Amino acid sequence: MTDNINDQIDDNDRDYVATLARGLDVICAFTRYTPRMTLSEVAKATGMTSASARRILLTLVREGYAEKTDRVFSLRPKVLQLGYSALSSVGMLEVVQPIMNELSQSTQESIFTAVLTGDDVTYLARSTPDQVMAVSYNVGKRLPAYAVSTGRVLLAYESEEVQEQYLARVNLKQFQSNTVVSKVRLREILMETRQLGYSLVDEELEPGVRSISVPIRDVNNRVIAALNACCPSVRFSVEEMRGQLAPKLQDAVAKINRSFVTGPSF
Repeated sequence: MTDNINDQIDDNDRDYVATLARGLDVICAFTRYTPRMTLSEVAKATGMTSASARRILLTLVREGYAEKTDRVFSLRPKVLQLGYSALSSVGMLEVVQPIMNELSQSTQESIFTAVLTGDDVTYLARSTPDQVMAVSYNVGKRLPAYAVSTGRVLLAYESEEVQEQYLARVNLKQFQSNTVVSKVRLREILMETRQLGYSLVDEELEPGVRSISVPIRDVNNRVIAALNACCPSVRFSVEEMRGQLAPKLQDAVAKINRSFVTGPSF
């Protein structure tokens, strides 16, 4: 009989590896707002005993996924390999990168692909044009999901329960004068984003930078990433981004989706 990967697994299932689950909980406990934590803070954040949290943290340190300075733990860049391995195993980056390159050349703007990682977004791929003045985030860069278009478009397609949990725990910091810091307004924006099919953020994280993002879906129609165009505000008005960049991003995503369907099974 073929295993059904959608089967529900509970804590008593013999196939459930509790230690691995707790290890993943520890990794996810580190966020943009809590990048460095003591043992007691990790235990509190995950609901574990100090002894369990300590064993997992020291294992992560030994394997190179975390580091310990005095009594404080933090993740190391090696942890990003987990995300890269997952996406590479389904061939996503191989499909997305050449389409990003085409889009960057045709628009002469910076193009990125990002995923939701906890309360942040992490940029997994980029393509930058030959422009002297171009927005450039390094691969692996993490930014607060609520303040960027990639994060908003990814949050918009989460379930209502996940959105409410996010809104309940996130601290909305005001980076610029027009940064949205009202959770009521952010909830409205997420609804609007889902209706529009894209998210546009106008200089809320950095002055002089506008960005627009659309969702990337897998063969099962699940949103798995965001395709993003990021540009200096002097080159594109908000109206031009909606009228010119949004359709180009959506066309690029259509190409990506066709590649997913016609390519290897993801």
